Parts: sequence; structure tokens; C-alpha cells
Amino acid sequence: MKKYLLAFVMTISFAGLVNAQDKTDSTKQFLQITTVESVIGGGIGRSKLIITNPDASQEEADLENLFSMVGINFKNIKSNELKITQTLKNYTDKGWKLEQVIPLSLSPGQGSNGIFMTRYLFSKTGQK
Repeated sequence: MKKYLLAFVMTISFAGLVNAQDKTDSTKQFLQITTVESVIGGGIGRSKLIITNPDASQEEADLENLFSMVGINFKNIKSNELKITQTLKNYTDKGWKLEQVIPLSLSPGQGSNGIFMTRYLFSKTGQK
């Protein structure tokens, strides 16, 4: 009898745990911030910060290109760093948790053309 009672209690406990996890996961939201920084010289490239909200709407902000006509532009790098870190802080202050960071780079063919791209995936548990 004790064996059946223990099995019954364990089954009920497990079912409650699964049910609680389902409720938590169903309210999890995701938000992604993507930075695209151009390494094309002379201001020809375009650099952007793109925010994809949980409702699939998107916001865009300009970033500076990493290179000018004479080479790497540290003022632009500093400006981008400030804008990116302020944006990330803004979302963490609102309760978003940084889940994953994915750095990418693309340089098609030969030459100095290309981009640096970073994706920041955030999650938040709460009301939909």
C-alpha cells in the first residue's frame, strides 16, 4: 500500500511540476537586437542597429561606419560602442535577460568590403 501511495504522490508531484513549467514557458518573450557595422571605406557602407520586438515589429537606428576615407575611424567606433551599450542597458533595466550573443563577420570575395554583425538575444518572462 505504501508503495502505491508513494507512486501516486510522485506522479501528482511530477504532473504539477510539468504543468508549472508549461505555464512559465508559455509567457516567455524574446527580443533580438542586431548590429550591422560596415567596414567599407569612405562612408559608402551603411551601419544599423535593428531591434526586433516580441510582436515582430522592428525599430532601426543608424550606426557609424567603422572606416572613413583615410582608414579606421576610432571616433565612429566609440560612438557605436556608446549607442550599443546604452541600448543593451536600457533593455536589461526593463527586465530583459541577455540569453545569447552571436558575433558574425562577412567579407565577400577579396578586398576590404564587409560587415561585422552581432545578434543579442534577450528573453523575459511575464505577461504577453
